[in-house]
Amino acid sequence: MTSFKDLGVRDDLLKAVAELGFENPMPVQEKAIPALLEGDHDMVALAQTGTGKTAAFGLPVIQRIDTDRRVPQALILAPTRELCLQIAGDLADFSKYTPGLKVLPVYGGSSIESQIRALREGVQIIVATPGRLIDLIDRGVVKLADVHTVVLDEADEMLNMGFVDSINSILSHVPEDRKMLLFSATMPAEVARIAKRFMKDPEEVVIGNKNEGAENVKHVYYMVNARDKYLALKRIADDTPNIYAIIFCRTRRDTQEVADKLIHDGYNADALHGDLSQQQRDIVMKKFRDKVITLLVATDVAARGLDVDNLTHVINYGLPDDTAVYTHRSGRTGRAGKTGVSVAIIHSREKGRLREIERIIGKKFERKEVPTPQHIIEKQLYNLADRIERVKVDDSEIDKYMPGVSRKLSWLSGEDLLKRVLSLEFQRLLDYYKDAPEIDFIDEKPSRSKNKSHSDNPRSDKDKDRRTADRGMARIYVNVGKADGFFAGNLIELLNKNIHGQRVDVGRIDLLPGYSLFDVKKGDAHRVVSALKGAEFFGKHLYSEIADADKDYAKASKRKSREGRKTGK
Repeated sequence: MTSFKDLGVRDDLLKAVAELGFENPMPVQEKAIPALLEGDHDMVALAQTGTGKTAAFGLPVIQRIDTDRRVPQALILAPTRELCLQIAGDLADFSKYTPGLKVLPVYGGSSIESQIRALREGVQIIVATPGRLIDLIDRGVVKLADVHTVVLDEADEMLNMGFVDSINSILSHVPEDRKMLLFSATMPAEVARIAKRFMKDPEEVVIGNKNEGAENVKHVYYMVNARDKYLALKRIADDTPNIYAIIFCRTRRDTQEVADKLIHDGYNADALHGDLSQQQRDIVMKKFRDKVITLLVATDVAARGLDVDNLTHVINYGLPDDTAVYTHRSGRTGRAGKTGVSVAIIHSREKGRLREIERIIGKKFERKEVPTPQHIIEKQLYNLADRIERVKVDDSEIDKYMPGVSRKLSWLSGEDLLKRVLSLEFQRLLDYYKDAPEIDFIDEKPSRSKNKSHSDNPRSDKDKDRRTADRGMARIYVNVGKADGFFAGNLIELLNKNIHGQRVDVGRIDLLPGYSLFDVKKGDAHRVVSALKGAEFFGKHLYSEIADADKDYAKASKRKSREGRKTGK
């Protein structure tokens, strides 16, 4: 088996790497390190986050530094403050036994004066976010004339964040004969253009296939009704007692709402999104890294550069529009040789998007049933039994309290005592899941009886199904439909605009040519009907009511349309 020494890594670096617990190089390190130490070619390396990219470029970069010269010789660009700090920390660990080497992280949101002082004292490696580096270049503090190596880490993320002009500007200050390394999880067209413009015949290192998902990640999905997504999320969390996960939502609002619900329901959770200040972000991320919180609900933008080891799950509460974003999300688990699970909680209309992601990443999603209450409680009980078995007991401290406790509980049998311990731990869970329904979405419609006495008109059965709300919900009729240019997005926008106070969750939506039907929770039904009273959709006055399963809304809609034409409305 290949060792780091076989790759040409220097003794001082070998000693530091051994102390960090790196025994053998990972695939990207095995391919990249010799090429970066021996050759003068530029390099494009495509590998998932967590596959050892920092050591793959960091060890050769350190080894090529002349520590007798106190000028910047290597520049590493990262998209976010968090990734910048993580890379700088890793390089400091690698260079523990390399005297005279200085690494400086340069990023926004921190004192620029202290960074200027450090630069004037002399550094050899700068790890920077583009915006702050340009600021320092413009001030004349950073001189890049002696830089012989430039690394773009997570280049696809940098371009997603709109840094292409900044990269162009920075590279104009670096000598043309520098060595350039580009590390990326995916290879979109913009990254390919950067490589073509700024690199000379780059050598390409690909771990796996371009744009594919991480090898150690299992991809699964659960299909539920849209209104049941949060219930499914809770069941997934409850069914995994030691879960440590990032839950990705599409918007800041959804992120905060999901986090608030989890906190209210007793989970160790918090939110990470763009409305938080840098100080708030730092506090949340420290709590997550320290596992004070185990469920982090985040937007993609806020989680960029967040580097956390040992995640058990990544949960897609909403599928992203861009497959590269899904690749980045799922690549945050299953890192450093460990396995992980990427979960998608979807409703039926998202199935096509899921298949498209499967095709591009070259991985198959396994459909799983949402855990049942019985399975969850059983899993939690076994986990508690396991914790009891493995708990460390300090006899010297506990023994002095045992006689009193034993007298107090002596009337209980061993089985009674165990039942009480389990009830103390799980009563809330038992109460919550008592009589809880199954929430899996059933793809196949139930077969109808062939008995004519049941229904002589299959079409009327289908129409009646549309007028019947799902369990726990109320069905709302509104007098606009597809013929009016009215679609699901218009409905959601209309409700958001007219309903004040607590947000209303919308369930099943049926859009017909002349009218629409949709589900809301029973407790919200009258509030929704009242809010839509007097509203308009492109000049058409809206009428809504709680739907009656026996009322033919198609005929009523046509009649109202004719009456409207006669009266000129």
